Amino acid sequence: MKKYLAEMFGTMVLVLMGCGTAVSLGCNPVGDQATVVGTAAAFGLAVVAMAYTIGGISGCHINPAITLGVFLSGRMNGKDAGMYMLFQCIGALIGSVLLFALTTTTELSGTGANDLQNGISVVGGLLAEIIFTCVFVLVVLGTTAKTNGATNNLAGFAIGLALVLVHLVCIRYTGTSVNPARSLGPAIFQGGTALANVWIFIVGPFIGGALASGIWKAISLDNEAR
Repeated sequence: MKKYLAEMFGTMVLVLMGCGTAVSLGCNPVGDQATVVGTAAAFGLAVVAMAYTIGGISGCHINPAITLGVFLSGRMNGKDAGMYMLFQCIGALIGSVLLFALTTTTELSGTGANDLQNGISVVGGLLAEIIFTCVFVLVVLGTTAKTNGATNNLAGFAIGLALVLVHLVCIRYTGTSVNPARSLGPAIFQGGTALANVWIFIVGPFIGGALASGIWKAISLDNEAR
């Protein structure tokens, strides 16, 4: 149970800090690129912080797409994978509740929910989520593999930096999800098109995570569980 609670706490922090920064800065990928950089950095830093906080307890997935990729790679069993995803979603909901409570007492609004950006079609948004989740999860699988030896100690930094990079590219398309739990919680409280389009940010990352697992199996020197 401790590892499930760790995943819940870690996902809560990711949503509160990452989405909270997007709200506080008023992230605008067209009119204010500085806010994009700030938001991308916040998500990456949140992952780094949690990697070195709960990584030794649960592995710090804090993302159902990562959990799917790890499961399909043979590094965890189905029961743990299902429970990880459940508690990640619970954590995202808690983080969204806290953020919603904060913004309703100020002049700020929203919960940093993902949505299709101006000029981006459903197909374009779905492709973006598949592609960039695949890249992100592949980084996670590679940096945490046993074959990387001593570099495992730097996995948290590599994963955090990869998430920053993914956000810098993908925010203009979808606001960047690559994480179904991160999208579901904020969308429930924000409603509107964010909630109507939330399926994109669930289906896309899961497909991307599964593809990353397949690619890793194809290129890995050793598929032994970590």
